[in-house]
Amino acid sequence: MHIVVCMKQVPDSGQIRVHPVTNTIMRQGVPTIINPYDLFALEQALQLRDKLGGTITMLTMGPQMAEDSLRKAMAFGADRAVLLTDRFFAGSDTLATSFALATAIRKVGDTWGKPDIVFTGKQTIDGDTAQVGPGIAKRLDLHQLTYVAKIAEIDLAGRSITVERRAEGGVQVLRTQLPCLITMLEGTNSIRRGSMADTLRAARAEVVKWSAADAGIEDLTKCGLRGSPTVVKRVFAPTAREEKAHLIDTTGLGTDQIAQALMTEVLTRVPAIEGDLQRAAASY
Repeated sequence: MHIVVCMKQVPDSGQIRVHPVTNTIMRQGVPTIINPYDLFALEQALQLRDKLGGTITMLTMGPQMAEDSLRKAMAFGADRAVLLTDRFFAGSDTLATSFALATAIRKVGDTWGKPDIVFTGKQTIDGDTAQVGPGIAKRLDLHQLTYVAKIAEIDLAGRSITVERRAEGGVQVLRTQLPCLITMLEGTNSIRRGSMADTLRAARAEVVKWSAADAGIEDLTKCGLRGSPTVVKRVFAPTAREEKAHLIDTTGLGTDQIAQALMTEVLTRVPAIEGDLQRAAASY
């Protein structure tokens, strides 16, 4: 079984700065970490490999310094790592990123065997779009299972997988054929502590580095800024609200009295919703 885990090195969200002219994230001088959502994907991949055997290939696109995050992933237990790095990738939006990663995954398949599952985190903390995983699935014509909370069953002989997917209002149980792409939901597991053997192996291992040409990308107009139709018009921090929270003294009041006091306060401050509440009550 061959599993590919797509990972991204992102700026530490507590120290992100935005360029005042280009409106892009300034990465120089900002500490970087593995995208936290991708760690849930990596741990799930490790659990599957422990149970079913096989290998895990880590893949990321980024600058040379992204090698540090790939080595950390190997210290957790991944078997190999590929860094897709080239100046042509600079400024990529989700469309250009999914194109480059999908092309690299094809090259990974040609080199080490076609992947049975491609894992990603549900989204990244710097972009928060949740578009790259589905974009890769579309380009590779893979069945996609998003916001997966649990892998219930895998039948390698029958080439099928059953998962639990969190959806609005409940949980969906989905079954599809392999190969597929899965985006893992947060809180589904906890990344393991890497063993000493894996840590030493990660320090010595070669991180495979591919340029655009090495990955088999022929049309460079689909990469980087040239291949990115997304335009960031403005980036700003929300304005702090001047209105302070209103304190209601409920000392000595019972539950019904507290509810009445809250409702009275809400209707006093937002009288327009009284009609909506009356119509909602009448519909029951």
